[in-house]
Amino acid sequence: MSIFMKRFCALLLAAVFVASCSKNETPNPFDPNAPKPTGPASRSASIGIVGDTTDVQTSTKGGLVIMGGGTDVDAAFRWMIARSGGGDVVIIRATGTDAYNPYVNGLGTVNSVETLKIDSRKLADDEGVAQIIRNAEMLFIAGGDQADYVGYWKDTKVMAAINYLLTEKKVPVGGTSAGAAILGNYYFSAERGGVDSPEALANPYAQAVVLGKDDFLKAPFLQNVITDQHFSQRERQGRTAVFLGRIMQDWNKTPYGIAVDEKTAVCIDEAGMAEVVGTNKAFFIKTDATKKPETFEANKAVTWNREGKAIQVSAITAGSNNKFNINTFEPENTTGLEKFWWSIISGNWGQGVRL
Repeated sequence: MSIFMKRFCALLLAAVFVASCSKNETPNPFDPNAPKPTGPASRSASIGIVGDTTDVQTSTKGGLVIMGGGTDVDAAFRWMIARSGGGDVVIIRATGTDAYNPYVNGLGTVNSVETLKIDSRKLADDEGVAQIIRNAEMLFIAGGDQADYVGYWKDTKVMAAINYLLTEKKVPVGGTSAGAAILGNYYFSAERGGVDSPEALANPYAQAVVLGKDDFLKAPFLQNVITDQHFSQRERQGRTAVFLGRIMQDWNKTPYGIAVDEKTAVCIDEAGMAEVVGTNKAFFIKTDATKKPETFEANKAVTWNREGKAIQVSAITAGSNNKFNINTFEPENTTGLEKFWWSIISGNWGQGVRL
């Protein structure tokens, strides 16, 4: 057989082989009409997702959850899920894992739960990351270090996306521990480390007492509020008082505080009515413009006494079915309620006269 015929036969056999191949086999890479291989869609910052990645749109109701840290509060998550309409849930954090995904997914019916680990300003300014957040029907900010959240997220597309959910799309947004610390218009940034009550009361202008205002999240009903967490468990009454005093002294405001114990959450609906769920207590703390601290300056112990009636506090026990009106900053009834005053003398905090 000639060389020509041998080549002809080889080409013929190759053609028969290609024609007999299943259409599901790898296409001829030289065929310009062959389908192009596709890889998984890129989801920047995503460290895990359960459910459907296809965006859905559901009917939502706005709401806020301030969770006190420690064990998560199932009832608060169910409250948010109900208000999400079963849409897409997004968890954001700067450290940690996607452990919230199966937990939240098991508490109700949702389209998906996805965790984004946003641990750089580059990721926080990534349009894809911001779009995942904007598409959410529920957002939860995990615990960690609020200094990371302020440092990485402030003045970025992620911040704008969170505020879009809060002010325009109106979906439930919550946070625990550090995630709750940044929900108020006033916030303790922790950018110079943490601070405990004795340190703050001894010197309200200590280096670690760094507060922010008007430049981060725009949560409804929290524009005159600073939050605190792990409250009774870490005896943070004194430092919260100092935070309030700093806001009064530095910015001439008359602020409120919402402080939450561990295993407890405050759920605020779209009308500004709050309920306390979980195990322990939440504290609603009210200052008075006519009762500013008597001694409040650098390197001096705080005195904020006002005859034992410096700061008014309403403490509500979780599950008591009481409501707290954030608009008036007063409780709706006396069920599960304790009302009393705080005062501070020479750096010593005390719970004073009951109302």
